[in-house]
Amino acid sequence: MEKRAIPVVSIVGTSKTGKTTLIERLIPVLKKKGIDVAVIKHHHLDFEADVPGKDTDRFKKAGAKTTVISSPVKVAVVSSVKKELKPHEIIERYIDGVGLIIMEGYKKERIPKIEVFRHKKGTTPVCMEDDLLAGIVTDVSFDAHVPVFLMDEVDRIADFIVSKFIREL
Repeated sequence: MEKRAIPVVSIVGTSKTGKTTLIERLIPVLKKKGIDVAVIKHHHLDFEADVPGKDTDRFKKAGAKTTVISSPVKVAVVSSVKKELKPHEIIERYIDGVGLIIMEGYKKERIPKIEVFRHKKGTTPVCMEDDLLAGIVTDVSFDAHVPVFLMDEVDRIADFIVSKFIREL
């Protein structure tokens, strides 16, 4: 059986603009609407997910390509890769059973985007010319060719995401 395509939107922007905070605030609003959300965070550098000295870290250091830790309430997978996985590869391998995937980052990928833009961080949004830019979340309202939301308009942003990206509830 083929997996149903899950709607995807990426929250993008330069460093320290509030991307993580926006996602953190959107999740409970979307959950209240009955939408289970998966989040994929892109990091441009290496990162550590295993706690140094704990079992999964020890297994990785011993040479395991993949470690999985499982409990009655969650599962975590850490797997070494030879090249960075594309977003669709991550989704295909690891995500199912949700109504929406929110990515943080991936501003260069061909994914619908909502950019978080702070005026003191730049003069124009970095994805303004991207044809997949769907909206802008900002600290000062301005005119754009896509809908513009203020930082505190989380309910409006969630409603926009639902109407733009989610086909059925």
